[in-house]
Amino acid sequence: MLSAFVNAFRVPDLRRKILFTLFIIVLYRIGCFIPVPGVPFHALADQFANDTSGSMMLLNLFAGGALSYFSVFSLGIMPYITASIIMQLMQGVIPSVSAWMRQGEIGRKKITKWTRWLTVAISVVNALGYLLLFKSDAYGITLNTAGLPGEWVTDIIIVVTMVVGSVLIMWLGELITQRGVGNGMSLIIFANILSGFPQAILASLNLTANGIAITAVIIIVVLLLIPAIVFVERAQRRIPVNYSKRVTGRRVMGGSSTYIPLKVNPAGVIPIIFASAVVYFPAQISAVFGDVHWLRVVADAVSNGWVNWIVTLLLIIFFTYFYSSMVFNAQNTADQLKQSGGFIPGIRPGKQTVQYIKGVTRRITLPGSIYLALIAVVPTILFYFTGNTLISAFGGTSILIMVGVGLDTMSKVEAQLKMHNYEGFFK
Repeated sequence: MLSAFVNAFRVPDLRRKILFTLFIIVLYRIGCFIPVPGVPFHALADQFANDTSGSMMLLNLFAGGALSYFSVFSLGIMPYITASIIMQLMQGVIPSVSAWMRQGEIGRKKITKWTRWLTVAISVVNALGYLLLFKSDAYGITLNTAGLPGEWVTDIIIVVTMVVGSVLIMWLGELITQRGVGNGMSLIIFANILSGFPQAILASLNLTANGIAITAVIIIVVLLLIPAIVFVERAQRRIPVNYSKRVTGRRVMGGSSTYIPLKVNPAGVIPIIFASAVVYFPAQISAVFGDVHWLRVVADAVSNGWVNWIVTLLLIIFFTYFYSSMVFNAQNTADQLKQSGGFIPGIRPGKQTVQYIKGVTRRITLPGSIYLALIAVVPTILFYFTGNTLISAFGGTSILIMVGVGLDTMSKVEAQLKMHNYEGFFK
């Protein structure tokens, strides 16, 4: 594997892409520490350190700690990811959006344009929600309005700055995707999660008298968990497919065998992201409407404790099934098999093939959804009882994202190395 890293820098084109990607990530990390005007970021950081809300910790984790400082990049990459997921789901719900995908490059440009505008709209809503939340009694942050006609001007400046920061992140991510290595949005999240490890390790070491032993145990568990996650992420249920022989002139076509690969976890980390957004939504609503007692009680219950664990687990299972059904269409797969002369052994083409594929998909989605739910909820429960921030930083969600992004990036570098006759990462 070390030789593959060395070979990657021997290829001029690949070397430029890697250095460009690192340069953009460094620029992004610098922006995470530039506070928006009018916010006392030291006071906010102290208040944020006392917040044990699992949803807030996850959102701050995805923002690389920028949310705790209310920096220019506080919104992180989440608005763009949410907009991308919504547009992807709309392809299976709205026929006109689905038709864009069949238009080729022109259709993809339309989807990209609407994704960007949707990102701006989501950024505005998120910026307003965070501003109202941090000004509420839960945080009690007082803005600096010196030299301005009123607090409302400071509010507008903060919201505009955060929205512009979100758009800038979207642009940086697209630059990495176009000119760098790997998916830019995924690599930004990867960098955000990785940036929190040193601070979390130091906090864990200083937490108790047995901090060194506890930290060592957590790191060992994480190292054992990584191969297990890689195994599940690459696991497939392969449905065998045979192709009937047909004679075209003097040539005999078909007669081969292949398979349909169905991943155990086809949705990736998307259900966890969606569930976290839904779980934290009551807290944002509570901040908007002020001191409404019953709404605050509901928001606190859903954001932390056993209610949060149960709701998060059920939402992850639901979104896993929902997203899997949207991205994998059994009817289209069956039609393509029928048109190409393929069939599943023992299953009649047509309706029976559709039902069979749907049944297999439902069966493998259940363990995949439970696997995702446990990865997301168990570290939250452990953090609730121990207060060790390393568990949050090294939580299952973080590892799942990092492993997924790492495998995807390595695969793309591997393809570049193979083009230049170099040995890659995978044997």
